[in-house]
Amino acid sequence: MPLPPPDIKRKHVHTRTITCKGFERTDGAWEVEGWITDVKTYGVDSPERIHVPAGEPMHGMGMRLTVGDDMQISDAVAVQDYSPYRICHTITPSFRKLIGVSLTKGFRKSVRELLGGTKGCVHLVDILGPMATTLFQTTTKRRIKQLEKARDQGEKLKPPVLNTCHAWAEDSPVVKRDFPDFYTGD
Repeated sequence: MPLPPPDIKRKHVHTRTITCKGFERTDGAWEVEGWITDVKTYGVDSPERIHVPAGEPMHGMGMRLTVGDDMQISDAVAVQDYSPYRICHTITPSFRKLIGVSLTKGFRKSVRELLGGTKGCVHLVDILGPMATTLFQTTTKRRIKQLEKARDQGEKLKPPVLNTCHAWAEDSPVVKRDFPDFYTGD
């Protein structure tokens, strides 16, 4: 469904695109690749890039994270193809600090502590949220199988999606239907 038309005339100035792709590896691990691109509809004079023409990326940066079933980062690689300053690419090795960080326990806080402000690149940090949720979507099928196996063996495991959004609230009809043992409604 498209957004309603705007009430006032406007001019397109900037487009930011974030793309994330999740992968299942043959060794059982998981990967997610994220890419952020910023493009302006007008040219920009940059003291370090001379002139960035309209339509050419001002920012074009990517990252790959590797995790196991425990959702702990085992590898992190960042690159920058386009940036406004020559110094920008020198921060990409800092994103290796993500190795060992859990995507399930305090991820955003860890990212802020390790890579916030001048310790990182705001654009690469911006794509980490979508990358994390892409990994969760990528691993859904395996997690559902693990949950079903545990349920078949009589274990009462709390679904990891419980209380993560309106639809998965403990008192929602979705939880009542799919996980009645955890339903807290009427």
